[in-house]
Amino acid sequence: MLRNLCKTHTQLSDAEITYLEALEGFLPLIAEMVDADIFIDCMTRNPDAAIVVAEANAKHSMYQDTVVGQLAYRKNEPAALRTLDIGIPTFELKAITQEDIAVKQNVVAIRYDGKVIGVLIMERDVTRDYADKRNMQILQETAEQLAQALMVQNAARNNANHITNYVADAILIADQQGHIIYTNPGAQKLYESLGYRDNLVGMHFDNVVLDSSTLQEIRDKEYLEIDEVRIGSLALNIKYSIMKQNNQEVGLVVHVRDITEVKNKEKELILKSVAIREIHHRVKNNLQTIASLLRIQSRRITDENAKKAFDESISRVLSIAVTHELLAQNGVDDVDIKDILTNIVKGAMLFSNSMHFHLNVEVRGDSVSINSEKATSIALVVNELVQNCVEYAFVGRSEGNIYITIEKGEYASVVTVADDGIGFQSSKVKMGSLGLSIVEQLIKDKLKGDLFIESGDLGTHIRFDFMHT
Repeated sequence: MLRNLCKTHTQLSDAEITYLEALEGFLPLIAEMVDADIFIDCMTRNPDAAIVVAEANAKHSMYQDTVVGQLAYRKNEPAALRTLDIGIPTFELKAITQEDIAVKQNVVAIRYDGKVIGVLIMERDVTRDYADKRNMQILQETAEQLAQALMVQNAARNNANHITNYVADAILIADQQGHIIYTNPGAQKLYESLGYRDNLVGMHFDNVVLDSSTLQEIRDKEYLEIDEVRIGSLALNIKYSIMKQNNQEVGLVVHVRDITEVKNKEKELILKSVAIREIHHRVKNNLQTIASLLRIQSRRITDENAKKAFDESISRVLSIAVTHELLAQNGVDDVDIKDILTNIVKGAMLFSNSMHFHLNVEVRGDSVSINSEKATSIALVVNELVQNCVEYAFVGRSEGNIYITIEKGEYASVVTVADDGIGFQSSKVKMGSLGLSIVEQLIKDKLKGDLFIESGDLGTHIRFDFMHT
């Protein structure tokens, strides 16, 4: 198709078109390495329009359909036309694609005997954040070398100018018979570390393959990826791609990425996760032991006020234990506040049952992930508020409802504890009580929030907010 498009719409010679066809074979490899959509555009007879003559799409391409054969106008793609005109690379210039997608283009000239015969374009979505800046640097650092990419048959003689020389990963290219005709420095370094003494060029694929894949298996699939292969102490990701020209197989690309460091980091994270889980598990057990000791001591006390103080302390200790229990299950330092509050209300309902009182408690609203310190503070606050509801809101009643609502905001979230009890007059609230003092101090000092209380004949609403960070 490239040849037909060039013959119809451009003034390129047969030799220049053949050169572009050679470069076309490398587009899938380039697209894979930089994880972007790659195109070859050539100037048409219209000085303000270029035509797309070849493409290779990224794994997560922005395009729904092929754009080969479509025109690129100067008003939409100024970078492509600029580089076609003057031969100077253009980087990070905004463009509008044939599918009306806003992209940023990086463009380098393709030269033949010093003449600009086309451009190589790398496109990415303007909304996409490239965490790995190396992908963007590959095209910039090898702007002049990209135009010198040659046919597979000539790769071995011209590897000094090949784009893959600038890639840390190992790249090997084999001909149709499976003989290695090109290796980049990354491949040479990798295979030397594996004990290879001889030059890889000239070896057969069967002698350099690092997994159980066969040439026939790769040909049947045309693209094959091996997620992880263990060779000694190395962890490797291997990709095979059949290279085609005019729908005919012309060679094989082997792309090997050393993922040893990534895998080692994953192991470290797993070990840390296990350690964190064990720490929270032990803290939870210790808190439950303390609660048990307090409960035993409470049984020996006859004074009702002292017994009540013990019971409140036990409840507070257990509310903290709930947080560490969930953190022990997750193995991380973040926990969903909704899960914590759901577990806390179970304790309140057990307490109400022991008082022969039917209590319905609902936790609803948004899920909010917070760190262990904030989670512990929120658990203590809500536990205190729920216990107050159970003790004071339903005096003279045999049943009642408590609703705990979580509203997630962008920077801060709100928790509301509401009941349908008898209410109270704000002037009669004991502002100096231990429970309320704990609540106010935690909200102010630990959660950086404010406390709001509203009460009337229909019940009491207590609301507090907390910052996410």
